[in-house]
Amino acid sequence: MSNIVWHDHNVTAEERAKQKNQKPCVLWFTGLSGSGKSTIANAVDGMLYEMGYHTFLLDGDNVRHGLCGDLGFSDEDRNENIRRIGEVAKLFSDAGLITSTAFISPFIADREVARKIQPEGTFIEVFVDTPLDVCESRDPKGLYKKARAGEIKFFTGIDSPYEAPEAPELTIKTAEFSIQECAEQVINYLKQSGFLLGA
Repeated sequence: MSNIVWHDHNVTAEERAKQKNQKPCVLWFTGLSGSGKSTIANAVDGMLYEMGYHTFLLDGDNVRHGLCGDLGFSDEDRNENIRRIGEVAKLFSDAGLITSTAFISPFIADREVARKIQPEGTFIEVFVDTPLDVCESRDPKGLYKKARAGEIKFFTGIDSPYEAPEAPELTIKTAEFSIQECAEQVINYLKQSGFLLGA
């Protein structure tokens, strides 16, 4: 690593944010498979776009097709998956974007690594708090059924743990509220916290 030198940009992150009339941040949606992470993150992303804000959504499955296509689902590979996503989210944030990530990210320590590389106060952990039985009843990809049958090993919530956030910035309960209502909770948080300038 001694031959690698960090190069500063002529255009600062602050200048990019000012141009977009927003304060960049990372919305880190975390929760069990089937909790509604991607659905809510997509709804929030769409609402922000309609409001004229500059955003990007990093989805777990999509990233597994490319950037993290070489990783499996062991604890070590999951750690590396989240480390990479944290770094990519930081780059998007540096570009001035409001960046959403939708990943199970089951371990507290990994989410803290992602938090620490973001500027202070710009990492927003959104806990999509949906009971396991509700997630399993939805099972949009049939993964719980396969995990229960032993066809998928190390499946979060079944034979691999999920460590719920201890102090998330926001908790969303998709079993109690509609997709629209859940998304509005996130938008309201962003407004109240000063990320949406002019809103």
